[in-house]
Amino acid sequence: MSAPPRATLDVSELPEVVFGPRDTTWWGTLGFMVIESTTLAVCAASYLYLRQNAAAWPPEHVPLPSVLVPTINVLLLLATIVPMWLVGRAARRLDASGVRRWLTVAILLGALSSALRLWEFAALNVRWDRNAYGSAAWATLGFHSTLLFVDVIESLVILAIFVFGPLEEKHFTDAGDAAFYQYFLSLVYVPLYVLLFLSPRWM
Repeated sequence: MSAPPRATLDVSELPEVVFGPRDTTWWGTLGFMVIESTTLAVCAASYLYLRQNAAAWPPEHVPLPSVLVPTINVLLLLATIVPMWLVGRAARRLDASGVRRWLTVAILLGALSSALRLWEFAALNVRWDRNAYGSAAWATLGFHSTLLFVDVIESLVILAIFVFGPLEEKHFTDAGDAAFYQYFLSLVYVPLYVLLFLSPRWM
């Protein structure tokens, strides 16, 4: 007795490369953003909790944080959105040369921002182990720094694939997801910049 015919679905017309919510990797990137946002929110909440239990913030004999380098860096991070947006557009067109060009620009900006981050720690004007204020500020800035440094490395890996290959169409979605993540990485630092470097002047 022959087996009954099984229902089949013709997927030959479906695209092999998709972007945004149609791509499962995009959802994974979004999940990372949610997890990392939660961790940053916990760091910020700890900073604010310690503030409400302190007589002065920063504590006495601790200078206010400097704002020059942090202000330059927050503007630099926001500027990085532009080339990464262009990376995303090039990726959707499957334009390898456009991805290489704009990803190189974004990586250079990211590397410069990573270097300035080292001066941002100095701009806090307090050691991490001096008091609760210093510990909370360093922890908050430090966690965002790990995201920043890892993002530069990940972007370098993607660029290496586009330069040296073997390049496949699926790698264009990786470039698009990298652009999506950059928006988060840059924008999430704005409230942290305000919290760590500006708010001590009025808290």
